[in-house]
Amino acid sequence: MGSFPIGDLRPFSGFCDGLELPASSSLVMDGDRGELMRAGRGRSGGCGDLNDRAAMALKSHSEAERRRRERINAHLSTLRGLIPSSDKLDKASLLAEVISHVKKLKSNATEISKGCIVPSEVDEARVETESIGLNSEALMIKASLSCDDRPEILADLKQTLQTFKLKTLGAEISTLSGRMKVVFLLACEGNISDTEGHLLTTSIQQALRSVLDRATSPQDFLLRASYPNKRRRIPLFESSSSSS
Repeated sequence: MGSFPIGDLRPFSGFCDGLELPASSSLVMDGDRGELMRAGRGRSGGCGDLNDRAAMALKSHSEAERRRRERINAHLSTLRGLIPSSDKLDKASLLAEVISHVKKLKSNATEISKGCIVPSEVDEARVETESIGLNSEALMIKASLSCDDRPEILADLKQTLQTFKLKTLGAEISTLSGRMKVVFLLACEGNISDTEGHLLTTSIQQALRSVLDRATSPQDFLLRASYPNKRRRIPLFESSSSSS
């Protein structure tokens, strides 16, 4: 492709009559087609579009950063309202104080929950033992039962535990959202071997499971209510005959 100076247009005087050329344009000869072509600065519009897009992206980023800072400041204001005497604390000190405060609240909640009994979401019977006394001459048993809130269970549970002839140290009951949990503290006085203690706790565990099974059968409770003086016999040690 050849080119001609913009001022030397005599060979194309007939072709160029009435042709207006912008100041930023030049004519070039297309060697293949034998025609003059206008060569302008075709990329000037593209650069303008790129600049506009860059400006819009920068503005969008600035707006997002401004909103982010507003959210952070709002959260910090909320935290300052929760922590006493925190108006003059900087951000780092405020966050450290919040972490310390949350840990303290968590510790307090743990201590408080130790003295509370909360029903579990599933039916369960648990038996825990602990030796008491200077020479571990007595065995303390903690028997607990979690199930649906049924008042008739209390009478059956009390009657069941009385068959073991243990000393009752205390009892607690709690209800929550249609569930209940009953805890009995029992003591077996006198010397008792490890084997006897294990058999005793196993028997109590099975007895509590029987109470749970009967709780799912209202007809059985109605039958027991009709004969309140009829007591069920439960051996203290189920395998006592085989071990003797």
